[in-house]
Amino acid sequence: MNSQESIPTSKVARATQFAKAGVKVGGNYIKHYSKKIFDSSLTKEQLHQDNAADVYDTLSNLKGSALKVAQMMSMDKNLLPRAYTDKFAMSQYSAPPLSAPLVIKTFKKYFDKSPSDMFDKFDLKAENAASIGQVHKAEKNGKKLAVKIQYPGIADSISSDLKMARPLAVQLLNLNDAEIDRYFKEVEEKLLEESNYDLELQRSVEITNACSHIPDLFFPKYYPEFSSKRILTMDWIEGQHLKEFLDTNPSQEVRNRIGQAMWDFYDFQMHTLRQVHADPHPGNFLMTQDGRLGVIDFGCVKVIPEDYYDNYFALINPDTLQDEAEIQRIFWTLEFIVEEDSPQKRVFFSDLFKKMIELLGRPFNANTFDFGQSGYVDEIYNFFEYVAKLPELKDSKAARGSQHGLYVNRTYFGLYTILNDLKAEIKTTKPDWLTPRHLKAELV
Repeated sequence: MNSQESIPTSKVARATQFAKAGVKVGGNYIKHYSKKIFDSSLTKEQLHQDNAADVYDTLSNLKGSALKVAQMMSMDKNLLPRAYTDKFAMSQYSAPPLSAPLVIKTFKKYFDKSPSDMFDKFDLKAENAASIGQVHKAEKNGKKLAVKIQYPGIADSISSDLKMARPLAVQLLNLNDAEIDRYFKEVEEKLLEESNYDLELQRSVEITNACSHIPDLFFPKYYPEFSSKRILTMDWIEGQHLKEFLDTNPSQEVRNRIGQAMWDFYDFQMHTLRQVHADPHPGNFLMTQDGRLGVIDFGCVKVIPEDYYDNYFALINPDTLQDEAEIQRIFWTLEFIVEEDSPQKRVFFSDLFKKMIELLGRPFNANTFDFGQSGYVDEIYNFFEYVAKLPELKDSKAARGSQHGLYVNRTYFGLYTILNDLKAEIKTTKPDWLTPRHLKAELV
């Protein structure tokens, strides 16, 4: 992959790139419907592929919040057709890396030294390059290190980028205006945090120390003396990303062991720490042949407010679905139902969200769950694809659901997807209060 000599940083330059992407998308629609006049059997699949390629090329060169939104949308598979999610998934692993002169310039800005002055060895060629930054290999005193460098100007462009990306998002996403505004507000808050490597360093140390007791998990050690607001240094840890790991055809025992470590990691964060690694895409995990799971990149951490936690997980407990009054109270609290809904709409949305809760909460309704079972994750995909097309949601002026749900749901969706890819069968550990009565009875 060719390196990138510069990143557009001015508002005008970045706005121009967003505008070009919008024009390309519009042009692709015109070409598609012109062809369809002569060939009525033509589907939208080629249109989606053309749009996805044009949008990704633009976002990958802008990097930062632009590319991060693509990465998020590749995980939120209910938002976009598969052609987009397949193309945007590239942002989970790779984007055009920065050239060596830009890397050296960044070091001199924050340390007044070049990387060769700070480390015994430093590879100027990036090992991985993604949305917010890129990773280089280094060595110090015989220790292999990973050095993450943030792209220049990214943090300063987040707010303006999201404003400029909004028209493009309207073209691509199945969300109404109110939902897009809420989606982007939450994304902006998290991206501003993610671009602050001082905060990431603090959270990385806190969470890895708190989770160090969980079996089969391992984490890098972090080095504050070689880190700054835009550079983060940690141990280089060995392992394979999900696709490479699966290509080795690991045994079911190893798959289950890694899947259990991943479930236990998220269970402890969610229910004990009440803050969670909210970026569960395959690029942030390393897997070993002996069944261990390495976790990297704590830039995106969602702190879960107590009131939201209590209500959200009360819904996940299947016993709650038997209590209609309690369901309605929580639906109002979490804004699944809103004031302007007619009685008919309240019934409609209540039934819709009950189905969603049953589906997402199904693993909590068992002591063990086989994520490799045929159809479960596809059922989730199909349900959200159906929901995205509902006129009752698309035509609504209300944003439904608490903004906190964006990252909590995304976390579970990413977790379920990886466990499905692993085909892992695991014990779905959970707090006692979240365990339904029928499961407690089985343990007696």
